[in-house]
Amino acid sequence: MYAKSFRSLLFLAVVALAASACTNYKEPAQQAIAQAETALDAISVDAQKFLPDKYKEVQDAIDAAKATFAKDDYKNALAQAKDLPAKVAALATDVAAAKQAAIATWTDEWNGLSADLPNMVNAIQSRVDTLSKSKKLPKNIDQATFEAAKTGLDDMKSTWNAASQSFNSGNVEDAVAKAKQVQEKGTEIMSQLGMKTGAS
Repeated sequence: MYAKSFRSLLFLAVVALAASACTNYKEPAQQAIAQAETALDAISVDAQKFLPDKYKEVQDAIDAAKATFAKDDYKNALAQAKDLPAKVAALATDVAAAKQAAIATWTDEWNGLSADLPNMVNAIQSRVDTLSKSKKLPKNIDQATFEAAKTGLDDMKSTWNAASQSFNSGNVEDAVAKAKQVQEKGTEIMSQLGMKTGAS
């Protein structure tokens, strides 16, 4: 009877020890995973935009640690999670560098576009003014085409103003995107009005 009681107590002690060991790993693993997720969330937008492959690698590593944790394998979950902070930190550094490089490229594009597009707008405006004063439109331009060109010119001016506002507010990417819309529309209108691209 005593032997049986002893074995029961020994079994309970082993279970308690195992539970204690699991508990010792569980909380640190849980915290490490949560901290890594929070840190990754903070850079997720830029990371997915500029370095999507590297972002996926880190996200996969976090997901793997979470899957291990979900199986109550806290020791291995902690082992997987211990490298996560360094991975997220390295990703954040790489993303910041990639973003700066992209901004530099966009700024160069903007500088070129902002030098050329006002000339394009002015050239189209001059052509529209000239045609508006003419008693008769050229044979290759009908009234509908001319009206469409005038409307397009107004759109160009509006979009260019929006592009300039975006640039002044620091959103260089949006500024370049809008400027390219202006350039594309301007090329279309110049063709409609029989103008040579690049005319001034």
